[in-house]
Amino acid sequence: MSPGRARPLRQQIVKASVELATSSGWSSVTMAHLAELVGVSRQTVYNEIGSKPALAEAVVLDELGRFLSVVERAFDRYPGDLLESIHVAVGGVLELAQDSALLRAVVSATHGSDTELLPPLTTQSRSLLATAKAVMTDRLASFDVPLQPHQLANAIDAIVRVVLSHIMAPSESHAGAAEDITWLASRLLAAEAPVVSGRRRVGDPLRTPVGRGLPVPPI
Repeated sequence: MSPGRARPLRQQIVKASVELATSSGWSSVTMAHLAELVGVSRQTVYNEIGSKPALAEAVVLDELGRFLSVVERAFDRYPGDLLESIHVAVGGVLELAQDSALLRAVVSATHGSDTELLPPLTTQSRSLLATAKAVMTDRLASFDVPLQPHQLANAIDAIVRVVLSHIMAPSESHAGAAEDITWLASRLLAAEAPVVSGRRRVGDPLRTPVGRGLPVPPI
């Protein structure tokens, strides 16, 4: 197979895996079934993806891409406002999680091979966390956050893990969770520092969609 075809084929396999998992459960996802759906041999699927655990990780990372697109759009929309960017990003991510058929299939799985999608989201989530933290690190680089590099890395790690916990075990109110996580982020990021680009200081009160001010307390 030529390198030019490798990526599209992998995407086709992952997409077919998601469709099968959401409609019939992860146990229905087999290399033979995927080969039939995509129109290649079973060995080709193995060559492209590897093992089924590797496929599970690829599926989770593909879904993660949808969530990170929400984060990217929020920061693009509010380039000079750290807390508003975080607030909108978290709210959008939690709403998307509620509507994700794949996540519903993962969370509702109770036994057997249907639970194989859980490890990439929980106990074996290193790739997921690394990808999400890389996006946040890149986005926060445009803000003058008054933390040492290792402190900033720890803060980002904590924020990402809290958001992931709300995705896997949602709160009753997504709006309330978004506000709470934004408040937590303001504390972790010492967010009274001025923004590099933009006119408003990060530490000014955040105006939420419901019009309630969210003051940022000092660290």
